[in-house]
Amino acid sequence: MTITETTNSTAARGQYRRPDAADLRTPAAGGRVSVAVYAEDLILQTGMVHQLRVRPEIELLPEAEADRAQVSLVVVDTVGEPTVQLLHRLQRNTTTRTGLVVGYFESGALQTMIECGVAAVLRRAEADQDRLVHLVRAMANGEGVLPGDLLGKLLDHVSSLQRTVLDPRGLTLSTLTAREAEMIRLVSEGCDTAEIAQKTSYSERTVKNVLHEVATRLELRNRAHAVGYAMRHGLI
Repeated sequence: MTITETTNSTAARGQYRRPDAADLRTPAAGGRVSVAVYAEDLILQTGMVHQLRVRPEIELLPEAEADRAQVSLVVVDTVGEPTVQLLHRLQRNTTTRTGLVVGYFESGALQTMIECGVAAVLRRAEADQDRLVHLVRAMANGEGVLPGDLLGKLLDHVSSLQRTVLDPRGLTLSTLTAREAEMIRLVSEGCDTAEIAQKTSYSERTVKNVLHEVATRLELRNRAHAVGYAMRHGLI
């Protein structure tokens, strides 16, 4: 299937169709979430615009203003290569969060979704007007939305990544390695350099170097600041 992007009856640049001004009947108003729709064909695009344009919470943007959208909705049957290219392009726009409305979500697409920075997924079969608005508002508030089965798979994926890739290298998903976290935890318990060295079986010089590296990397002023940072971010 050839995927095209048009702003009228004439094909335009790119691979997806976004709404033009003629599609958008409702004027902008304060407090609305600005949304750009990217659909792989005219039928999907028309259906999505029809669902959203009547809702007072939503401001649909034409193509010329799509880069300022708070939320970008990508509507597809499946996550193929053209979709991946679009998601990567949207990922470079730090002002927008991307949601995926998809007909069939293959299990292998989960990793792709993570790599492309997708913040929310909704299956098209469940994409009624209220769910779409909930998705958009949640994303605008910095939240993520996933179907329950995909959330379970995501948690399994993260657990497997930690167990098979990070643990053998002494790394974690946080900004601290396992060694760094352990040393800062000991600092939080009142241990000095000599005590940390004894408990971790490292030299005092290594302990000082590790703590200095953490402070430099995270721009922390001292050990107390490092402990506070780690506790606030749930790293220890």
